[in-house]
Amino acid sequence: MDAYPEPTLADDEAQLAAFAEQLIEQINTSINGWVTRSVLAAASAGGVAVVEDDLAVVIEQTRAAAMPELRRVVRADVDTGAGSPLAALRNAVGPMTDHLDRWGAARPLRDEFLERQFPGDPYRLGPAAFSDVDEDLHEPGLVWGAARAHVHLRRRRKSDRG
Repeated sequence: MDAYPEPTLADDEAQLAAFAEQLIEQINTSINGWVTRSVLAAASAGGVAVVEDDLAVVIEQTRAAAMPELRRVVRADVDTGAGSPLAALRNAVGPMTDHLDRWGAARPLRDEFLERQFPGDPYRLGPAAFSDVDEDLHEPGLVWGAARAHVHLRRRRKSDRG
């Protein structure tokens, strides 16, 4: 008898759910810093100064835009093809964009690819990787993605066997 029995599919699914909740919480916590850094950098590059008190509204609007979709995607069953948590964050840059436009920040030049792929992100605020939001999200993002892939593959193996 094994001292450490192999985890069941249900065990792996429970672990994935735990990783999902950790990722959601860490992203929610990281939104303040991401929005602040992104808006201040874009405003500076666009030739305007931002009063940091104005950022509280932008942060909460971005959180409200991002978190419902992020929760849906990260908590979705692996077989649903629910999307990407990074896409949920990229799609939530509207409040930052609106405020930068209102403050009169100049929009940076973008190539055809960026124009076509990210039409709603003229300031290039959307993250390409978890670490663009917060360095501390790199590992939990990878762990969640690996756990998701593992559960998906394990289900495929199970269904292939009968």
